[in-house]
Amino acid sequence: MDVSAAPIVITGAARGLGLEMARTLASAGARIGLIDLDPAALAEAHARLPGSGHAYAAANVADEDAVIAAFDLLEGELGGIRGLVNNAGITRDGLLVKVRDGKVEGRMSVEQWRSVIDVDLTGVFLCGREAATRMIGAGIGDDAGAGAGDDTGGVIVNIASISRHGNFGQSNYAAAKAGVVAMTVTWAKELARHGIRVASISPGFVATEMVRQMPEKAIDRINAQIPLGRLGLPEEIASTVRFIFDNDFVTGRDFAVDGGLRL
Repeated sequence: MDVSAAPIVITGAARGLGLEMARTLASAGARIGLIDLDPAALAEAHARLPGSGHAYAAANVADEDAVIAAFDLLEGELGGIRGLVNNAGITRDGLLVKVRDGKVEGRMSVEQWRSVIDVDLTGVFLCGREAATRMIGAGIGDDAGAGAGDDTGGVIVNIASISRHGNFGQSNYAAAKAGVVAMTVTWAKELARHGIRVASISPGFVATEMVRQMPEKAIDRINAQIPLGRLGLPEEIASTVRFIFDNDFVTGRDFAVDGGLRL
């Protein structure tokens, strides 16, 4: 897809990886629709984007009605939707059971489980379904040869995580991200006939604002596990998003961008 002037929605876009993805695609000429929970942070992020024609909508991606309303607004403001980056996510880490001296003294709560599944898995489903519905309704990919470099199709990029392989203290997050990759493959098979490509990215440890606030010793321990010896950069994840949009023969695949780390 030629992203120049393409209307692309990004969730979790007010800060961190989402904002870096928005900047990268906006710098290439895309018109960006930002979705996040915080209206003030959204307005600030919107004002900082290069280019013009961008829009934003505050929404909880786990709320079906809110997602539909946000896509209604952004579709109108952007003049359509040709791309989606499903980036919004949260963590609520905890052990399945916490044991001390042979006795269980804590467990991951159902609230911890549901809150992560709701945002990180159901939210991806809701936004992906909404984007696909609108792309198909607009006739994206209807022309002959769609997806063969003729720039008539749509693209959905889901942000998973290296934790999808299973990670200590992340039953909820690992399950959600594994589900995201499974949905990616499923959607790629289902939507190809409509000219829509779907891929996912599984980042490793990335130097976001939140990670940079961790104690230096904790960051050093993380770096020691990574073969390349450092955290990833937000722009390295964003450039992978751009690659997926640019390459019309990519679909149904997950891209691990993790410096060689395998959990």
